[in-house]
Amino acid sequence: MTQTTDADAAAAAVPGTGAAPPRRRVHRAWFVAAVTFVTIVGAAAFRSVPGILIDPLHQEFGWSRGTIGAAVSVNLALYGLTAPFAAALMDRFGIRRVVAVALTVIALGSGLTVWMQSAWQLLLCWGLLVGLGSGSMALAFAATVTNRWFTTRRGLVSGILTAASASGQLIFLPLLSWIVEHHDWRPAAVTVALAALAVVPFVWLLLHDHPADLGQKPYGAEEFVPKPAPVTGAARRALAVLFSAARTGPFWLLAGTFAICGASTNGLVQTHFVPAAHDHGMPVTAAASLLAVIGVFDVVGTIASGWFTDRFEARRLLAVYYALRGVSLLFLPMLLAPAVHPPMIFFIVFYGLDWVATVPPTLALCRERFGDDSAIVFGWVLASHQVGAALVAFLGGVARDAFGSYDVVWYASGALCAAAALMALVIRRRPADAGGPAPVLP
Repeated sequence: MTQTTDADAAAAAVPGTGAAPPRRRVHRAWFVAAVTFVTIVGAAAFRSVPGILIDPLHQEFGWSRGTIGAAVSVNLALYGLTAPFAAALMDRFGIRRVVAVALTVIALGSGLTVWMQSAWQLLLCWGLLVGLGSGSMALAFAATVTNRWFTTRRGLVSGILTAASASGQLIFLPLLSWIVEHHDWRPAAVTVALAALAVVPFVWLLLHDHPADLGQKPYGAEEFVPKPAPVTGAARRALAVLFSAARTGPFWLLAGTFAICGASTNGLVQTHFVPAAHDHGMPVTAAASLLAVIGVFDVVGTIASGWFTDRFEARRLLAVYYALRGVSLLFLPMLLAPAVHPPMIFFIVFYGLDWVATVPPTLALCRERFGDDSAIVFGWVLASHQVGAALVAFLGGVARDAFGSYDVVWYASGALCAAAALMALVIRRRPADAGGPAPVLP
């Protein structure tokens, strides 16, 4: 009896040939996406800090919450305004160089806060330096990687990379809140600086700029895509793309809805949830842990949203996300209490699933409407997100100083989310003869 070898079996599996089928390897795009994910997680450490430092800075320096909120608002505004220029710089100098420099600037700004004594130093370190660095690591970075390395699965990949920020919050929030409570806020700032620096070697060694650098096609592409020549005049190109996009209605609707997204997440919940819960007698560590749990479900919700975006119409997804978020914020003032109870846990899970689920469909609409310029356009849309976040980070602190509670801010944000749901529904769909695949209707 003749024994069949593994090679014979493999050859038999391919009719008409005597050779085994080639072994399928994991496409390099997934490794680049993994490095991008880790990079955004490392940069997200400082994104976790504002909510847990408001009370310690207020107690040590006597700065008002409005003053501290102003520094947060500068950080958030620069996080958005830097993004479109960073996307253009990546086209000029490459992803790896821009991201490595950005991480170094984040580490510098975070580390220098240890020696600050005046409010202007908080604005400089926490606001300016970290704002510029984190802005270069913003979602426009994820959009650039997705557009260059993937032709298919873009919705899923953008969801995964968006979830990286939430993963960073999940990893660092409990740790940083424990450090602040047991040691001081300064060791927490140093931890953030070290986390940013630790990612730099991975970026420099593993983050490739374009599939053509490795002689590969983008994932899902049928033809080889040559690497485009470096684009000079990054600032000029970013502004030119803005002026062109600003002449269209969909740009302003996307910018408006995303501004409300930023106002109701980074500006409100991420910055003011912990002090608001502490106002009702909840320990800071417990409130920070709840914020971290939001990060757990944010990962699930954002990846699921990316999967939905590949299959359903993005406008309708956005409308549903904003409507549900608005309803949840209207109920939050009634749920805040000294202890964590089941209704609060339900809010945390519900809100976490919706936190940045808006990003994949917003990215998809930018790609559909603006083509090759979509990463830069999304950078400007992200800028509106952060301007909205900056306004509410500042106004939320002012409202707390003026009214003694955050209730009016929760209610106002809920109403804004309802407006965003209506705005999303009136975004015009791309004409059928404009080229590219039509959106898939549910």
